[in-house]
Amino acid sequence: MSGAHWLRSYAELDSPIHRAPAPLKLLATLGFVTAIAFVPVERALWTAPLLVAVLLGARAARVPIGAFFSRLAIAQPFVLSVALLALFRHRGLDVCAAIAVKSTACVAAVQLLSHTTPFPEVLAVMERMRFPRPLVATLALLHRYLYVLVDESRRMRQARAARTWQTDRRATWRSLSSVIAVSLVRSSARAERISAAMRARGWS
Repeated sequence: MSGAHWLRSYAELDSPIHRAPAPLKLLATLGFVTAIAFVPVERALWTAPLLVAVLLGARAARVPIGAFFSRLAIAQPFVLSVALLALFRHRGLDVCAAIAVKSTACVAAVQLLSHTTPFPEVLAVMERMRFPRPLVATLALLHRYLYVLVDESRRMRQARAARTWQTDRRATWRSLSSVIAVSLVRSSARAERISAAMRARGWS
């Protein structure tokens, strides 16, 4: 099975949220994220009902809750790593909790948008809203090659597993770290080749 199934969108489903215009959904998501960003640290728990509202929206859109939480969990290591850095600041514990809750709510809102709106429609709306063209082009390339990188990583993990007989946890982590390192190297090399090919075709 292709590793791209981990990135599956449920934009093909039918619900009132799916049928809502893409510009409205994008503006609502941007407004939601902006409002969350301005919630003060001492009022961070106010975002908890908003997070619940997003989850109810995902339920109303008939997005599988398991898939929604799985995708949300992928972002949590990054969210928590940023939040833990705040522990070294003044009122570190409060700031850490605020970052964790607010970031989780923002990621959930973006997840709901991605699950209910085809990504090409989002890009088209961004172009009509005069977003910087380099940003739109970068997002389009990221979306296109993310599936390629995920599938390539899957093949590398399978090849690695077929060549090793160790089953202890440390060996598994060593295997995973080597796959990540090689994936980074291959991604960098692929990016250089793509950049050279684009420049050869007049891309600037």
